[in-house]
Amino acid sequence: MSRKLTLQSIEPLTHDVHHLVFDRPEGLDFVPGQAVDMALDRDGWREERRPFTFTSLPEETRLEFVIKSYPESAEGHDGVTARIGRLQPGDSVLVEEPWGAIEDKGDGVFIAGGAGVTPFIAILRNKLAQRGTLEGNTLVFSNKTEADILLRESFEQMPGLRTVFVVTDEEDSPRHRERIDGELLAQVVVPERDLCYICGPDAMLDDMSQALRDIGVADARIVTEEFD
Repeated sequence: MSRKLTLQSIEPLTHDVHHLVFDRPEGLDFVPGQAVDMALDRDGWREERRPFTFTSLPEETRLEFVIKSYPESAEGHDGVTARIGRLQPGDSVLVEEPWGAIEDKGDGVFIAGGAGVTPFIAILRNKLAQRGTLEGNTLVFSNKTEADILLRESFEQMPGLRTVFVVTDEEDSPRHRERIDGELLAQVVVPERDLCYICGPDAMLDDMSQALRDIGVADARIVTEEFD
């Protein structure tokens, strides 16, 4: 069932990421970490759906999303996200029923690449709201440059959360690393204790899952979600 959401506000978080706030229609329920398929409510675009994760919490009265806008020429992103980044208050979008495999199954290590961090925003916010601390949880977050690190200050200020930022394309950064690898994961993961959540492009899911297995993490303790 499709629902129409009306945009209340939009603001930039980085050069290509926006925070969007919509009204919340009655009966739209979700759990932290879930996503919806969203389409622009415009002629020629209503069938062009893309998945985006709620960053608001289930008890809040409005719906929030953090959405990265890709160039219109980027393969696989044929203008939808670029147009979302240009929406104005009063514009509307269409969303389907919430879905997603990522949900809070316990404390652990959250491994994200780029926009793949978005499911973890609501999960970590929800944990914090319930317990007042994120002690026992680590965020490992990879981006191309330091300017791309989404909500960096917010993550750093979450009480108890350990943050490990990786920058792949900025060689002069103290956080530079070619990628998240087994050596890094071995420093932050306790295999017999931690649940390991991974969200990012499909290739990243495969690489991170194998790296975790290589350091002794059982498949049952690995939770994944693909996110382009």
